[in-house]
Amino acid sequence: MLWEEKVPLSSILKGSQQIFICEQKVKKMQTALCFLRELLSWYTLSQNPHMPHVLYAAIPPVWVCCDMSDTAGTAWLGAESICTDNKVNAIKLYSVCCKGATVENSSLITLDELKQEHQRRHHATTVTTKGCAQYSLLGATVVENSIIESNRSVIADFQWRNVEKVLETPPLSAHAALFIKVTVGDMKSSTYQTYKELEFLDILAEGLRTGETEWLDPPDPKSAVDLTRALIEELENIGNNIQGQAAKATESATRLNIFDSVILERGDLDFTEQLWVKMRRSVTSYQDVTDCLKMVIKAVRYGQIKPWIHRNSSNSLSKLILQSYQQQQQQQVDTISLTGLMPIQMLLEMGLDKMRKDYINYFIGMELTTLNYLSYYLNTEIDLQEQLIRVKKLHHLLEIMETCTTFLNLPYERLFHFTQSCLQYYKTSAYNEDHAFQMQVKPAQISCLCQKEKPISWGVELSSGQGCREVKTSSYFSDKPLVDHATFDSDGLFDRTVIDENKQVPYYSTMVTCSLVNF
Repeated sequence: MLWEEKVPLSSILKGSQQIFICEQKVKKMQTALCFLRELLSWYTLSQNPHMPHVLYAAIPPVWVCCDMSDTAGTAWLGAESICTDNKVNAIKLYSVCCKGATVENSSLITLDELKQEHQRRHHATTVTTKGCAQYSLLGATVVENSIIESNRSVIADFQWRNVEKVLETPPLSAHAALFIKVTVGDMKSSTYQTYKELEFLDILAEGLRTGETEWLDPPDPKSAVDLTRALIEELENIGNNIQGQAAKATESATRLNIFDSVILERGDLDFTEQLWVKMRRSVTSYQDVTDCLKMVIKAVRYGQIKPWIHRNSSNSLSKLILQSYQQQQQQQVDTISLTGLMPIQMLLEMGLDKMRKDYINYFIGMELTTLNYLSYYLNTEIDLQEQLIRVKKLHHLLEIMETCTTFLNLPYERLFHFTQSCLQYYKTSAYNEDHAFQMQVKPAQISCLCQKEKPISWGVELSSGQGCREVKTSSYFSDKPLVDHATFDSDGLFDRTVIDENKQVPYYSTMVTCSLVNF
């Protein structure tokens, strides 16, 4: 019987061009199995150079998808031609068989049995073994014996040689890597308030694109106009003293960061950054934004305030304020027309400026990178939509770094090199929360974390021969079926929403064998 859908076996088999044969279901299993084997026979005959009227060029591998109705649980059958000097001289026949989950490790195939199977097929004099294992160090959490899925995933991947037994613990000599994936916006994260700030930037950017802005309920009950007026009055009360303003900025930033992320706490918020924080937490309409900006621009034009601004600020309001420093007469300060989408654009610019400095404060303060590496993300010469995308990339990396520092406790040198690789990746790749960032580590650095866990997958590969004539026999054990279309009667026996630490992990078995046929 053949399966109805195309199902790649990416978890086990790797190849370039492949032909997948997936026909409609056949009523009789015997007829289906015969048909499958006929397909492979036709493929083999078409590649045999000793047969008349055959193809003289190698064709891509062929895979036929089975429904596992036979006693071996065959999920896939495959064939691949082997070439030497552009001539086909052999063919490899593959078989992928699956078994349902079991918690009895004693029922799993042993390494000796696997070696016997490999020897029976290939009569090899020398056999090498390779092991692989994966552990979930951070993923679903257990609350009252129930699994709660997490938006963070950290998988430890091990590979080593000279396997001694099935399901053995990876040795300290193994090659180890962490695959880290984070979906931003976890309410339990210390970066959550920063995420909400970024979310508001996204709303403003969407308003620029569409001309309509969907305002959220403000966290601050006070009106944006009242908060802006109070900020201007504070500046007037300290007599426009720059040093006093800097001190006030520190005080204000400390007060505001009670609600904000501690991880990005800053004490050097300039005037536009303080204004952004107040408006972000209180504006409810386009009119609020316009009224607040009009009030600030009027105070600047008439010399009521001369607020402190970061020299490298690039938003329109900062430029206007910096210009007012240099002008003696108020008439010489440029006029900004607060009509159309200009107020939204100005507010978006203020937020982008502030958040870029937040991320600089974190990455530079933690000594994870340099300004040179961040230059791509800090470019203000590009359009605002692209600026926002790059800021979102920085936030994604921030949450990844928080995961590494909070949960993994990795040494500084690993985090430093990992940060550089992540920044380099996002220079050329689109924003993607599904991407798993890879970090090379030493097994000893994560062994204590793995000791508390059981592997979510474990595999051993036996191989003999060399080059294209290398043959392999592999066995994999995993907590989920590696073949997408596999279904088992045992699936209902194990409830994966409930965990008992004293019970064994149920493992599905997948075995991949191959035979080499010479022409």
